[in-house]
Amino acid sequence: MKDAFGLTYSGATEAGFSSYARAVHELQCFIGDPVSSIDRAIGENPGFVMAHVFKGYLFGLATEREATAVAKACYEAALPLAATTREQAHVAALGHLAGGHWHQASRILEDVAIDHPLDAVALQTGHQVDFFTGNARMLRDRIGRALPAWQKDMPGYHAVLGMQAFGLEEMGDYGRAESFGRQAVEIEPRDGWAQHAVAHVMEMQSRQRDGIAWMRANPDAWSTDSFLKIHNWWHLALFHYDLGETDEVLKLYDGPIYGDRSTLALNMVDASAILWRLALGGVDVGDRWAALAGNWMPKAAAGNYAFNDAHAMMAFVGAGLEAPAKTLLEAQREAMRGEDDNAVFTRDVGHPLTLAIKAFGEGKYDEAARLIRPIRSIAHRFGGSHAQRDVIDLTLIEAALRAGDTALARALTVERQLARPDSPLSALFSRRAADLSEN
Repeated sequence: MKDAFGLTYSGATEAGFSSYARAVHELQCFIGDPVSSIDRAIGENPGFVMAHVFKGYLFGLATEREATAVAKACYEAALPLAATTREQAHVAALGHLAGGHWHQASRILEDVAIDHPLDAVALQTGHQVDFFTGNARMLRDRIGRALPAWQKDMPGYHAVLGMQAFGLEEMGDYGRAESFGRQAVEIEPRDGWAQHAVAHVMEMQSRQRDGIAWMRANPDAWSTDSFLKIHNWWHLALFHYDLGETDEVLKLYDGPIYGDRSTLALNMVDASAILWRLALGGVDVGDRWAALAGNWMPKAAAGNYAFNDAHAMMAFVGAGLEAPAKTLLEAQREAMRGEDDNAVFTRDVGHPLTLAIKAFGEGKYDEAARLIRPIRSIAHRFGGSHAQRDVIDLTLIEAALRAGDTALARALTVERQLARPDSPLSALFSRRAADLSEN
């Protein structure tokens, strides 16, 4: 089989490729059930090598230990199958991803996209790897290199624009990022990634009212049957949080963010992140921590992705649970002895940050600040976006204020006011630092 872009798919028939194409479209919009679609493709064509690879990518990018086992099985199924040179490179990339070697997978996918800029799966998988490794430059450049080969009437063009928008945003090119993102949503209103890229722009520019209007204009488009919907609702909650509208934040948390109490790590990360922000501001979140921590507990010993560990610790601290917190730290110490990329993620950023969160919860604010300060400039190494990693700065500022460290608190609040001059939260921090100085 050849697709509309002239790319060959070994082992595929028309029926199998139809299901594969559906899975690709679903992933490009973050809607539907791409796993079911790709399983149908494999059922139709057991020798369809890219179907096995695509399924492996879906599970390999889930950041769940159990999902990684599925990704490895997909790699083993794909390995002996007939494949073109391009497809063999995909199989190799999946093998590295399933083995925890994110950076090696990234480099192989980079070369695939250089040779085949219309390979949408290479672009999107590579883009997601860039996100999970915090590689802002490649988030932009991987897509930017391929963009000239794409035309507006090509299937999936919206997804390329949306990815380019997010890469531009993470590199601080906000004007062009918003333009690309809006174009993508205009072409495909259900493109949750493009919707989220524009939300990121507004978050970084402290355009809270614009952000609320953007997210509330057509929520059915980006939330219906979307597996990115919780993250996008989280973005809406951030805008309300910055405005001090905590009742609205809690309403969103109890509704679309965590009303269903998802046990997927990617969704629990968002839940932890919003509750932790509220707790930093002194908001009583009631028994919400207990329910969230209960869902994090089975993952406490996973030690497979440092970014998740930090957010699990937020829940354990919030719920006052010492045993799973201890288990998590032990799992991190074990992870740091490994040879995969997460050993580095954990050693460089994840472990000191997780210790800092625990220290903060114990009222050891000086210790929390001491642990966070050296990692702020390298925090991108353990993944996430600028908006997600902002919780590190928020925790440091709050630790300095609570510790009564007047000089540090003043320095940090001046820094934030400069970076986000239009943020009500920046103004609040500045007033609190000033009060500290007077006292």
